[in-house]
Amino acid sequence: MSTSPVRSSVAKGRPGEKIYPGSPVGESVPGIPTGRDVPWEPLVDYRRNGVSETTIHGAIAWAHGGDVFHSFGGNVLCYGRSMMKPFTMKVFAKELGEVLDDRQKAISVSSHNGDTEHVAAAQSILSESEWGLMQTPLDVPLVQFGRQVRRPRRWYHTCSGEHAAILRGARIMGWPRVGYTLPGHPLFRAFLDVLCRFLGRDWKPLRVARDGCGLPTVSNTVSELAVLFAGLGAERDRDWIWESTVSHPDLIGGFNRLDSTVIKACGGKVLAKEGADGLLGLSVLSREYPEGLGIVIKIAHGWNPQATWYVARAILGVLGFELRNPYPLHRQKAFIVPGVVPMRYRDALEATPTWDEWDPDKDRWYYDWERK
Repeated sequence: MSTSPVRSSVAKGRPGEKIYPGSPVGESVPGIPTGRDVPWEPLVDYRRNGVSETTIHGAIAWAHGGDVFHSFGGNVLCYGRSMMKPFTMKVFAKELGEVLDDRQKAISVSSHNGDTEHVAAAQSILSESEWGLMQTPLDVPLVQFGRQVRRPRRWYHTCSGEHAAILRGARIMGWPRVGYTLPGHPLFRAFLDVLCRFLGRDWKPLRVARDGCGLPTVSNTVSELAVLFAGLGAERDRDWIWESTVSHPDLIGGFNRLDSTVIKACGGKVLAKEGADGLLGLSVLSREYPEGLGIVIKIAHGWNPQATWYVARAILGVLGFELRNPYPLHRQKAFIVPGVVPMRYRDALEATPTWDEWDPDKDRWYYDWERK
């Protein structure tokens, strides 16, 4: 007895052919380099008694104004995702600056943990009758403790503050609030105009995708992202973005989040913003860089706060900022690859250890194993 083969509705020649990629090994698209095509470099490796057990690859770019003066690991194309929230809010900087308080402004550029204070700040941006317009996905708090019995809610989503601010800004601008997550909405065109102000009038993204929260996210190279973060510092007095971010660091991420910790440790001189997948943007105020210093770290394999923390501590250390180490590795030590900083900072990098005095060296025994 013969059986007819099951025909997939998304197979070649079928109605849904274009819904999925054509090959599970990937296709080559002209002008769109993938992670297989770029020269990732090791950024940090974890060693047990001198032997590398884990090596974290990635890419880094340093920019002064529009000049990218140091690049390590290739000029990777990626999506800025949540790291771009300060630029989204620049669309509404004037309008929201007149109606939001500092905490509401801070939560609008955040990727928060979903703590009580985060939810309260985000909800306060809209009237309760407008809450139903929110289109963030249902979620639970990002960092949870103990047994969880909370049901998923849109306000727990890490992007709820941004979405609430967009809805408030759209109302002031007279834009429709239905469909605000779609690329055809006026918000997206205005967002692209903001990016072109920093990257050049003729710049346009190679790809536009749907972010985890539903909003459009555009592709940028790591170098372009560094230029954008240099611009945040250069025009920090132009609007409220910088001041509100550094004034309320715990609203930007939350408990034990890297960006919040960096902002607090650097005393308002560094604006830090995390972004999926594996991104950290740093905008640094320094007399040496009057046009703004932007530094972006991209971890090749994606989200890894501990590895990013080690690299960020090294970079900030050579610039004169002291960031605590992350929680220690288990019977391993972290070692930074010198290329994460420009050559002139190599000596300073040697003076920034990746361990602390209270961190015991437990990765080996203290006797000669070859002795009989």
